[in-house]
Amino acid sequence: MDVVVRFETMAETAILDPAELRQLKKVLVIQLGPFGDGLLTTSYFETLKKVLPQVELHYLIKAPYHHSVKRHPFIDRLIVIPQGSGLQYLRNRIDVIRAIRHENYDLVIDQQNKPSSRYITWLSRARWRLGYTGRHLIPAYNLMTPKGPKIYTASRRFDILKPLGIEKTAYKLYFPIPDEDQARMDRWLSSQGLTADNTVVVSPGSRQSRKKWLTENYAQLADLIQQRLDKRIVILWAGSERPDADRMAALMETTPVIAPQTSLEEAAALLKRCCLLLCNDSGLNHIAVTTQTQTLAIFGNTSPARWSPASEFSHHHHLRAPVPGEVQGNDFQITPELAFSRVSELLGADEKSGFGRPPASQSA
Repeated sequence: MDVVVRFETMAETAILDPAELRQLKKVLVIQLGPFGDGLLTTSYFETLKKVLPQVELHYLIKAPYHHSVKRHPFIDRLIVIPQGSGLQYLRNRIDVIRAIRHENYDLVIDQQNKPSSRYITWLSRARWRLGYTGRHLIPAYNLMTPKGPKIYTASRRFDILKPLGIEKTAYKLYFPIPDEDQARMDRWLSSQGLTADNTVVVSPGSRQSRKKWLTENYAQLADLIQQRLDKRIVILWAGSERPDADRMAALMETTPVIAPQTSLEEAAALLKRCCLLLCNDSGLNHIAVTTQTQTLAIFGNTSPARWSPASEFSHHHHLRAPVPGEVQGNDFQITPELAFSRVSELLGADEKSGFGRPPASQSA
């Protein structure tokens, strides 16, 4: 069949002919990881399925990052690359390439845009191979489009759909919580005397130390919340973050509750039952989009324009360093008192009486 698409230059976006779009039956999206990016990439899946309802949508991602999308309602098949190193890593990649070639995809979308995903796209044998413009050593794509302005990453993901004639629309992020995980966390909350109205979750850890607001600042902020707002603090942690949780608790004058070790699903279940999440720039902030939990994220040298959901979702807020990119140290030039002032606004709290008032509508 003749190719009907026309390329002006490799830097311009070519749009597939409507007849070609109707022939798309099986589509693979590649985003190998990590957790946050794995979830954010799914922002356009619902739109893609609505515009091209005939499409069977597959998603390629590495373990353990697949946990962020494994029950997504608009993914028809999840293809997971197992963890491995050395020869096992090579075997896993060869196996996945063979499986992809066997699927005979009509379109492969390389959302990852890195050499590790580019060669998978190149070897896929898909009729259409879509990626971003740029200087690539591997001629992986026969459809390309430039990235748009730096906006919230989930929204920016829509840029890659331009060759399909699909523009950004309002969207949701999905992370379905199994009933048993929600029930387990509900029982734990009840055992601690915690309710959705009085629980503030704090997550002081991060896999990247440069993103971590000082633990002592989180401790002081948590004390202010428990002393002045009649709220209970739950410290949430994951994996190697337990020392951060223990240190924060030890630095506090008041007594917090340290959450038990949780799965990603149980962490989401906890967020669904709190009135506010305080965290760093992390994947947990994006999980909170799926649970519609109000958040206040602390940003230092990373960009809120790209990584804060505040521009798309009104229940998300952030504090940022006064001069992003020039912050020395991890206090981010944001004091516990400044953060507490913002928390008070968001919770609509009167510090003396505890009676509510309407929360402020603007993010800091």
